[in-house]
Amino acid sequence: MQTAPVNLTEALATFDDVYSPRIVARVNDYDVRIAHTEGEHVWHVHDDTDEFFLVLDGRFDVAIRDVDGNETTVVLRTGDTFVVPRGVEHKPSSPGGAILMFEPSGTATTGDRHEGEIPEHVDSTTGHQLT
Repeated sequence: MQTAPVNLTEALATFDDVYSPRIVARVNDYDVRIAHTEGEHVWHVHDDTDEFFLVLDGRFDVAIRDVDGNETTVVLRTGDTFVVPRGVEHKPSSPGGAILMFEPSGTATTGDRHEGEIPEHVDSTTGHQLT
């Protein structure tokens, strides 16, 4: 049980890795994760869960691909939230920033399926404990 508040600014200052989320809290069966963002992620999909994003700093783009293969990009700035519905292919990218994610514990950052090779700067993980 967590007995002290977590300051997100201070928590983000404890690591520099991009797309390597840290778990800052748990709510029922969900993780609250924070991550630095920069560069391209990988096209991926979460078959059984939505994915919630809150931009804490900077800009965070989410490219969405529909069932016909058409792509659109949602541009998010500090303070914006966006939910990628389950089963929707998406590819995050960012010129630099930080995000908060809310998703079921055990959800992989590269989804249930992904397209192509995972870039070296993308950590395929279910989250790391904040140290």
